[in-house]
Amino acid sequence: MSLLDIKHLRTLTALRDGGTLVEAARRLHLTQSALSHQLKDLEERIGVSLFLRKTKPLRFTRAGLELLQLADQVLPQVQHTERNLKKLAGGDVGRLHMAIECHSCFEWLMPAINGFRDHWPEVEIDLSTSFNFEPIPALIRGDIDLVVTSDPQAHSDVHYQPLFRYQSLLAIANQHPLTRQSRIVPIDLQQETLIHYPVDRKRLDIFERFLTPHGIEPQMTRQTELTLMMVQLVASGRGVACLPNWALQPYLDASLITSRPLGDEGVWPTLYAAIRKEQADTSYIQDFLQQALESSFKHLSGILPAEEQN
Repeated sequence: MSLLDIKHLRTLTALRDGGTLVEAARRLHLTQSALSHQLKDLEERIGVSLFLRKTKPLRFTRAGLELLQLADQVLPQVQHTERNLKKLAGGDVGRLHMAIECHSCFEWLMPAINGFRDHWPEVEIDLSTSFNFEPIPALIRGDIDLVVTSDPQAHSDVHYQPLFRYQSLLAIANQHPLTRQSRIVPIDLQQETLIHYPVDRKRLDIFERFLTPHGIEPQMTRQTELTLMMVQLVASGRGVACLPNWALQPYLDASLITSRPLGDEGVWPTLYAAIRKEQADTSYIQDFLQQALESSFKHLSGILPAEEQN
């Protein structure tokens, strides 16, 4: 049996980059128990500890540092070779036109797009928001090739690749009376102005997953395409808004606004990449999905792995 596998090197780099077992497990889309078992198995194979338990920040032993040095040399070469093999197998020319249903996705998606351009220069790539058209019918027609959405609509020609789960939070001004509550219930929004993106309410978590099932309507609604504008309106007391936890985090860190969860359990949608099933095995699309997944867990806090859904 070989002492080392590629997965071991990837595990160690995730542990170094994440700083804790919890964060490393999140980046690898594993449970903490599965990650601990994997590390224990590796240490038993090589007969030496790789890092010091219960240290903050996490500290690696000499053996762990040796393996990390190897990982930094080997993993980029492995990834480069895997990508080249995909190109040889499936061709490197094509088109990837995307529609994004959430403005706040750009922060983590753009690094994936930039990396994709470097590795697949012959693939024509384009990006647009879907505020002014229905993206899934456009995907089915072949007008676009990928849709980032939290609103999967079942269709025999569409595959939904789950990316991650996130929490939808209600953003409120720091002086708002709702800050005195630990959570928001639907009736709380009956006298509020709800600020949201200019899309059909059926594509908005705050309506579909929270208000509409309880028959509650906000007093007023206001629309804006810009997340920053939305936050500024909330901070100035012009209304409340529902946004993903990762989109709100910079403003929460700066104490510009306050947030509260929706309901007892919170609202946790899943973000998907929708693609046509006929293209599901296309090499460059698979590579982009992998880069998008890695980018999201690298750049976003508070997200969780998602389960596969067809």
